[in-house]
Amino acid sequence: QVQLVESGGGLVQAGGSLRLSCAASGRTFSSRSMGWFRRAPGKEREFVAAIGWSGPTYYADSVKGRFTISRDNAKNIVFLQMNSLKPEDTAVYYCAARAVGMAVSTKDDYNYWGQGTQVTVSS
Repeated sequence: QVQLVESGGGLVQAGGSLRLSCAASGRTFSSRSMGWFRRAPGKEREFVAAIGWSGPTYYADSVKGRFTISRDNAKNIVFLQMNSLKPEDTAVYYCAARAVGMAVSTKDDYNYWGQGTQVTVSS
């Protein structure tokens, strides 16, 4: 079983930055692919970024060049650095982990989810 706890959300002005953290329980963190997803009001949950156990990263086109996903396997944490934030980035951001397999963008392929952290970007 894996438990995920996100932190770092908040209110920021357009153009600003935030860093989200996701702390994971369990001894198998370093072998798991991890992802970040978000859900804006009235919209479906969508892929943001993913990172494989050995470090390859993938991004949604809407955040490429502005967001960076990284991980610290020694501390069981995955990060999402968000720069040049836009009002359309406003959403609840969720951390997710796969039981097995490489990093992917499909939310149904992730087995464990955090409770989410709110990010609000004002114009």
